Amino acid sequence: MTTPAQTTPAALHEAARAFGTATAVADGTVRLDWTQLLDEVRVVARALLARGVRRGDRVAMWAPNTYHWVIAALAAHYVGAALVPLNTRYVAAEAADMLARVDAKALFIAGTFLRRDRIAELRAAAPELAIATVIVIPVEPGTTSSDPEALDWADLAAIAEQTSASAAIERAASVEPDDIADILFTSGTTGRSKGTLVAHRQALSVVRAWADCATLGRDDRYLVVNPFFHNFGYKAGILACLVTGATIVPQAVFDVPETMRLIDTERITVLPGPPTIYQTILDFPDRGEVDLSSLRVAVTGAATVPVVLIERMRAELDFDVVITAYGLSESSGFGTMCRVDDDAETIANTCGRPIAEFELRLGKADEVLLRGPNVMLGYLDDPESTAETIDADGWLHTGDIGRVDERGYLTITDRLKDMYICGGFNVYPAEIEQALARLAGVAESAVIGVPDTRMGEVGKAFIVRKAGARLDADKVLAHATGLLANFKVPRFVEFRDSLPYSAAGKVLKRQLREENS
Repeated sequence: MTTPAQTTPAALHEAARAFGTATAVADGTVRLDWTQLLDEVRVVARALLARGVRRGDRVAMWAPNTYHWVIAALAAHYVGAALVPLNTRYVAAEAADMLARVDAKALFIAGTFLRRDRIAELRAAAPELAIATVIVIPVEPGTTSSDPEALDWADLAAIAEQTSASAAIERAASVEPDDIADILFTSGTTGRSKGTLVAHRQALSVVRAWADCATLGRDDRYLVVNPFFHNFGYKAGILACLVTGATIVPQAVFDVPETMRLIDTERITVLPGPPTIYQTILDFPDRGEVDLSSLRVAVTGAATVPVVLIERMRAELDFDVVITAYGLSESSGFGTMCRVDDDAETIANTCGRPIAEFELRLGKADEVLLRGPNVMLGYLDDPESTAETIDADGWLHTGDIGRVDERGYLTITDRLKDMYICGGFNVYPAEIEQALARLAGVAESAVIGVPDTRMGEVGKAFIVRKAGARLDADKVLAHATGLLANFKVPRFVEFRDSLPYSAAGKVLKRQLREENS
């Protein structure tokens, strides 16, 4: 049996050979087959080489889902660089911090998008930040760079002429399975994000396991609503299609009418996402006016999934496959999944059993532990946190509390780290609390997640004012909005005379959650 490709460049070569003229990417009027995708990746790779990007460098992406993202990400891998996706909801200061920490040599950045000029914001927030190559992606037609030092996407073809195709192919062949494929940032309990280091072999291994459980194949057409900057969109989206031949149909912004139009016109078969996506589609008043009959596969998770939602997805949206999953960036984005033949109760109430050679057990206080070849290599420049998270026996301490039934199926019951999930995004209260501590008038704060019908959970901040402070909810929210991505900004603010504390001096967040459940 032939060993599958262990690097992304090799997987792209395999895809071009195996799938050829089948559609690889369908983004509006742009249609690329697998051979054409390889050609486009090589053009951008040659441009990166001409700009001096070396094997082991870091190439960042701060842009929404478009065909440019697919090409640029694969091109970064093609030249042996580690891909660093940045959340499009970050404010410029958050993005600048991560770009500095990885010492990014190149950055692909959206031009004007959703009324934001991100490159202008970045220059204003971090004028000292020096990135040798900044390439502006024209997300909104007709927009070009507002920065004279930046390149436009259209410039890359001419720059590529400075490097031969053979040089790019030679660089791609030099990429090793244990080279870093990506660095995804995940917030920690200290409030500062950590970069998880994942190798090519790991990224491809977990993706193949996910695709197998999801029954993804070359005849599927995959609407990637999940952001490419997230493991769900990047690995379970782009890379999953790369190894199976499924067609990537990117959607830059989740918009229900547009999503439903794409399902109809593109004959979408695969639509993964957080539960809120399916609930929104089910509740859409004009759902009966579009043809959703092509839908086949749904993979969800990242929040509580009601049994009735699973049943409605099968009955009203006619999904053949509905499964839930669990993973985290430290486990290369994956961990456990349900299986196709599991019943609705199992799918709604568990995260499935291990995939991708993971071992699963419960540690102290029933903390979920994972072990296997696809546990991250470590945190970026943080050996102490790495040692705290991955013990001497190789077990990854997830920070989640769970139970495992007699079948080996995992259910997450609580979170040691107080994290909550808003619209599919992990939110770490410590990061928000640190931001609130910078606001004049705040003596103490505590943030928890509270239930929300549409988003799963949203933030609620409990604040104790300093004596004499004239502080209201509007000021708190305005302050948070200026420092944090919008999904991290609390939805509610409650002022209290004091917060509940344990004998050890820790805020009793469990008590706050119980009061607000």
